[in-house]
Amino acid sequence: MHKARKQKKHSVDLHDLQRKIDVFEEDEQERIERITTEFIMGFKKLNKYRNAVSIFGSSRLSPKDEYYKLAVQTAYLLAKEGYPIISGGGPGIMEAANKGAKKAKGDSIGLNIYIPTEQRANKYVTTLLEFHYFFVRKVMFVRYAKAFVIFPGGYGTLDELFESINLIQTARIPKFPVILVGSRYWQGLLHWVMSTMLRRGCISEDDLSLFSLVDKPRDVVNVINRFYAEK
Repeated sequence: MHKARKQKKHSVDLHDLQRKIDVFEEDEQERIERITTEFIMGFKKLNKYRNAVSIFGSSRLSPKDEYYKLAVQTAYLLAKEGYPIISGGGPGIMEAANKGAKKAKGDSIGLNIYIPTEQRANKYVTTLLEFHYFFVRKVMFVRYAKAFVIFPGGYGTLDELFESINLIQTARIPKFPVILVGSRYWQGLLHWVMSTMLRRGCISEDDLSLFSLVDKPRDVVNVINRFYAEK
């Protein structure tokens, strides 16, 4: 008879896990432990923030860009209203959001992600969490947010936009404000949504009410405040 193999014991070192970017080198048990560790870390650090606003947008927009400036102003006004600001922690619109929050002396939270391009947290983050798994990070964006504010961005921004709308549409989360900023940037996408998706019956007219479109920072604040005042 073969002797029963001793099970390999795993001890989780968070710092070692964070340094190991290629998660496909892990076995299943190590991956489960890393995922669990990231969830626990996120829940513990963010548990005190119950009325945050998550701000999304391109990492490629510079401080000279009009939308970067709008994001700074928007985050500043929201932080002055008492809303903690959550961003992806990196450059571009994420940096602008944290910059505005810090300028207002509000909570400036960054959820950084380890990716091959080595995204580094921006200098305006005052509470930093770092993740290997996009899906864990996404849970944190949603769980502690009272609203999503979506500035111009690329695939990642669109991912956050449509996932939030889908979660609301399917009643997986309570309805909250999802606000697009920049009508010139978003008008082409919204035209396609209405002329193609709606016309084909892939969405209903009610689904168009799951998001708002504004151009001014003050309008973002007003939409959020009005939503919760009416609730």
